[in-house]
Amino acid sequence: MPALPRGTQYVEPSPSQQRLGAKLADMIPGAVAVRVSLAHPSRQWPHPYTVAVDGRGEQLMLSGNTTKVAARWVLRSWPEVDWTRPHSLDLATGQLAVTSGRGR
Repeated sequence: MPALPRGTQYVEPSPSQQRLGAKLADMIPGAVAVRVSLAHPSRQWPHPYTVAVDGRGEQLMLSGNTTKVAARWVLRSWPEVDWTRPHSLDLATGQLAVTSGRGR
């Protein structure tokens, strides 16, 4: 099952961005994708936030530190992206795509 829906517009990853996907997959066992946004559920101001999902699309539990670190790595790897909207990173391909919803 692909982590990103077919027909989704995405940013073509560079080799370093593809490596980031592999590093995050090692850091978050079982994750196939991460959704990154600046809309932390318990904060009213912009704050880096990550939700990891497994192959069934179910959310994986992450520590607060892992949530923040993963989000910062992704945000810094794609500085040109409009981060006012949440994005999903496919960990297998390194493809970044806009996510519908608020990314929570």
